[in-house]
Amino acid sequence: MTARPVPVVVVTGSESTGKTTLAADLARHFGGEFVPEFVRDYADRKIAATGRPLDASDVEPIARGQIAMHDRVIASARNLVVLDTDLVSTVVYARHYYGDCPAWVEQAARERRGDLYLLCDIDVPWVAGPHRDRPHARAEIHAAFAAALEALGAPVVEIQGGWSERFATAAGAVSTVWPTGRVG
Repeated sequence: MTARPVPVVVVTGSESTGKTTLAADLARHFGGEFVPEFVRDYADRKIAATGRPLDASDVEPIARGQIAMHDRVIASARNLVVLDTDLVSTVVYARHYYGDCPAWVEQAARERRGDLYLLCDIDVPWVAGPHRDRPHARAEIHAAFAAALEALGAPVVEIQGGWSERFATAAGAVSTVWPTGRVG
């Protein structure tokens, strides 16, 4: 892992578990930087340009784009950085959808491991959306995230319950790596 000047917290998990909202709320609460999920904009641009959904050929450009976006924010951050997913998500979904993930992406996920992962449970209702297509596979995907994070030896806190309980658990976990009010 590369040493960073500030902690990187990753909000991760299966689709429709509140990751984006939680990541943005945590960044705001701790005065940190929020980094959105790269793949959403990438998918929107591809579909608008070609009319085709994502496929296995998109895994590497998604990984490179995510790396570039994360590096840009982390390089200039003075406070906590909260990522709405990271390369672990790219690895899990590449394996799930296409059966494999490029070795360099898996290696990069290991090397760029976050300081804390908040794994959002599937105990909230699934909500349909333009980038959500697997309500029937949520348990399988959640298990894949848990296994991938365990294989990385990543520090993980499971985020469960209603929205206020999720935020309270997540904020408590984040405060162990970035105390409230601390400015770099």
